[in-house]
Amino acid sequence: MTQVRNAVLVHGGFVDGSGWEGVYRLLTQDGFNVRIVQNPTVSLEDDVAVTRRVLDQQDGPTILVGHSYGGAVITQAGNHDKVAGLVYVTAFAPDDGESVATLIADPPPGVPVPPILPPQDGFLFLDREKFATSFAADVPTQLAAFMADAQVPWGLDALNGAVTKAAWRSKPSWYLVATDDRMIPPLAQRAMSERAGATVTETPGSHSVYVSNPAAVAGLITQAARAALTEGAIA
Repeated sequence: MTQVRNAVLVHGGFVDGSGWEGVYRLLTQDGFNVRIVQNPTVSLEDDVAVTRRVLDQQDGPTILVGHSYGGAVITQAGNHDKVAGLVYVTAFAPDDGESVATLIADPPPGVPVPPILPPQDGFLFLDREKFATSFAADVPTQLAAFMADAQVPWGLDALNGAVTKAAWRSKPSWYLVATDDRMIPPLAQRAMSERAGATVTETPGSHSVYVSNPAAVAGLITQAARAALTEGAIA
């Protein structure tokens, strides 16, 4: 086997797995076996368990992909023995003991602050009126409005869930930086990807680059699939 043919895609907070449809179509057209994880986003522990169940179903080496908070999920779930490589799509890449909450605790001066509303019964939402500008600035207007109105509650236990063993320390990783992201500052993306030793690609795009530019995301996943077995053997 010279290339991984399985990919598992993990969504982030405030959204569900349907945003991966464009990436899914491109990868399956290229012969990949693709599965979409539908995380409840109530707690990191539960989302990792849900992701691991999907990984259990794969028939061989798999590229595990995470967007945004999904990066925290794959950082923990990526220790699964079927994971050959990790792909972070404008995503959080915590180290041992870190959570999304700790990574966003001290934003650099002058960077955009995500319009997260105060918690409601232990869950978070983005301000609907500011959703498009912050989360989906390059997504068609009607779709961005639908995403805002279809928000999935993001649990505080997901935000605060800490990684216990960062898979990027033992698995090869790739990172797509979206240079116009107003949710995770590109500076923070570059710092996390450098720390993880990831192979980095940068592209113009909002936080929803996986929706607006699925070709860039599918291209990086394909790159990872071609290199993961070799790099994993070296690692």
